[in-house]
Amino acid sequence: MDRKIISTGAFFGMLAIILGAFGAHALKKVLSLEELTTFETGVKYQMYHALFLLFIGITNELTPKTKKTIHNLVIFGVLFFSGSIYLLATKNLTSIDFKTIGFVTPIGGLLLILAWSVLLFNLVKKKS
Repeated sequence: MDRKIISTGAFFGMLAIILGAFGAHALKKVLSLEELTTFETGVKYQMYHALFLLFIGITNELTPKTKKTIHNLVIFGVLFFSGSIYLLATKNLTSIDFKTIGFVTPIGGLLLILAWSVLLFNLVKKKS
């Protein structure tokens, strides 16, 4: 499980760097400053959670079941949160109206908060 978590973190991190560079170079020419800032928010949160997964993968403080729960929450949280932000920020480049998926962003944010909450709860519980 640890290898899978670390691999997911590495993949999310690599993808965040690629998307960040794409945003800074290619999208800079076609997006407004506001849209570019929104896109960069998705990249930042994806990278934060890539690093979070790397930490989860290497720590010995959590059970495999807890690690799996956090892993799943982060995967879906990043896909929903960052993924919807990428689509919403670039909606002017396509003919697709992504406003209908706007409700997914806060769901993704909630999943990311839950992942951190699971970590905190399990660390506090272990100390007791």
